Amino acid sequence: MDKNKVLVELIVPSIDERYNVYFPINRRIGNVICLTNKLLFEETNGLYVGSNSTVFCDGETGDVYNMNSLVRETNIRNGSRVIMM
Repeated sequence: MDKNKVLVELIVPSIDERYNVYFPINRRIGNVICLTNKLLFEETNGLYVGSNSTVFCDGETGDVYNMNSLVRETNIRNGSRVIMM
């Protein structure tokens, strides 16, 4: 297991899908969103198209994660549910 990444369940309501994805803990949430947008665009053969307004929300509370926070500074841990809106 790579200590620099956490495995999360990523929920993407816009395409009604869930993915298990590794997030690097030393990257900012905004950067992880950009990387995830690209990943999902490729994974869905263009069905999913992210935008500049895409955010990550806590799957338990619905709170929006700050784009400038490092993943390690949030409550995102292995097994966390993150909603991509």
